[in-house]
Amino acid sequence: MTKGMNTREMIMEILLAVNEEQIPSHIALREALSKYQFLPKPDRAFITRVSEGTLEYKIQIDYIIDTFSKVKAEQMKPPIREILRSAVYQLKYMDSVPDSAVCNEAVKLAQKKGFYNLKPFVNGVLRTIARELENVVYPSRDENILRYYSIRYSMPEALVARWLTAYGEETTEKMLKAFLEERPTSVRCAQYLNSTEETIQSLREQGVTVKQGPYLPYALEISDYNHVMTLNAFLEGKIQVQDVSSMLVAEAANPRKGDYIIDMCAAPGGKSLHLADKMEGYGTVDARDISEYKVNLIKDNILRMKTINVQARVLDATVFDVDSEIQADIVLADVPCSGYGVIGKKPDIKYRMTQRKQEELVILQRRILDKAAQYVKPRGVLIFSTCTIAREENEDNMMWILNNYPFKLESLDPMLPEELHCESTRLGYLQLLPGIHRTDGFFVARFRRK
Repeated sequence: MTKGMNTREMIMEILLAVNEEQIPSHIALREALSKYQFLPKPDRAFITRVSEGTLEYKIQIDYIIDTFSKVKAEQMKPPIREILRSAVYQLKYMDSVPDSAVCNEAVKLAQKKGFYNLKPFVNGVLRTIARELENVVYPSRDENILRYYSIRYSMPEALVARWLTAYGEETTEKMLKAFLEERPTSVRCAQYLNSTEETIQSLREQGVTVKQGPYLPYALEISDYNHVMTLNAFLEGKIQVQDVSSMLVAEAANPRKGDYIIDMCAAPGGKSLHLADKMEGYGTVDARDISEYKVNLIKDNILRMKTINVQARVLDATVFDVDSEIQADIVLADVPCSGYGVIGKKPDIKYRMTQRKQEELVILQRRILDKAAQYVKPRGVLIFSTCTIAREENEDNMMWILNNYPFKLESLDPMLPEELHCESTRLGYLQLLPGIHRTDGFFVARFRRK
């Protein structure tokens, strides 16, 4: 515990930052843990699990609260709502915490935050839920599958409806399950001047559990460590935290030594560094992003990874750079997107996106893709990618490029592992789906300029 603030109060503050101030969950959690960086490992783990779990299951938790409370969750004062939400998560999903302790700590926190008059309300609602939790009646799958999936997997109905239409019941349910599953950290081992075997040995010497990741030999899954920044392999630039889906972008690009590559939206630099690694120190990756803050993230990773063929600079991807016209062997346009593919890591995404925001995103994406297309040399390659599973951001943009620019799709099969080969990879694109593939949701397409 910290002086003056206990773990449950920290959790409440994190949840308020996310739900009331609209701060992205991974940033709110990181800032809170950084502020109290000397917390014991069990406290850090508890704060992380309860914060992330409460956000993941918010819709289901509110359904439970509304079942037993006369005042509905959305009508409560925000601090009380977050105290109850995090307490219900502990009651339902954390057997290690006694119910009495959950209720007592919630009541004490309500009093500490100045809600003395609401102590009986908090106590009554939580003790009723603790007693009746096994008797909660959830929506019936047969009567209303949309409502059933929404409550069962804590996903907004609008997203469930979208995926049911696009992918059908079986695939949708696999995705919804996958979003809620805990997964180990995925890391990419640097290959140039490094040995994956020695990297694995270094990790294991520090007590890290290491498993082979899916699809790619240099992808690892690690667990049982306190913080990645304390690992020698990380500090020495031998690993980069990166999902396999993101690694597949560099595979799809298939750079040659000496290529000039433009990465339009590069921060924090994982794909740029991967491309540079594949070129073994030759050529140049021109890693760009919109702000000094984002470019500094790239520069930090360049220094840590000891990479000599990446340059990072501030450049707005929506503004045409005349010096780049028809200059690049490869242009990577990993555009800003709705992020539906990474809901499992950033659960607040599912509560934020609206149809209007998505339409605005597509406009932004096409402004970037328009510039990207103009930077590619004749016979050069354009790689378009997103971390989403929305057709209008993926396949529709792909067709827009084909209809408006002198490009053709080029098969991904020669670049991707055989187990990912399918009809679409033969044509030149791949849509990865959580629960179907062992990755985040991701889209990548490879174009060749005519």
